[in-house]
Amino acid sequence: MPIYAYKCESCGAAKDVLQKISDPALTDCPACGKSTFRKQVTAAGFQLKGNGWYATDFRGGAAGAAGASSSASSSASSSESAAAPAAAHSCGGDCSCA
Repeated sequence: MPIYAYKCESCGAAKDVLQKISDPALTDCPACGKSTFRKQVTAAGFQLKGNGWYATDFRGGAAGAAGASSSASSSASSSESAAAPAAAHSCGGDCSCA
């Protein structure tokens, strides 16, 4: 279930609420009781990392989609050389911890 951020336009009280998508939006402020409680627009709480469909198909626009086919052939030869540096990472993966 998503967490929605609400803020009262009258008193400024803010609250994060765990709700189903199908639940109706809250309207009454728990602090002042007025019906000026509004849902806020917030950023997503996750990031897409790694080299999956996001990085190869959509991230670079047209250049990323065209480069995906050419990088597929070169990734086989570079995967052997990339295996050694990945083991040096403390997390053992594709990250920026090194």
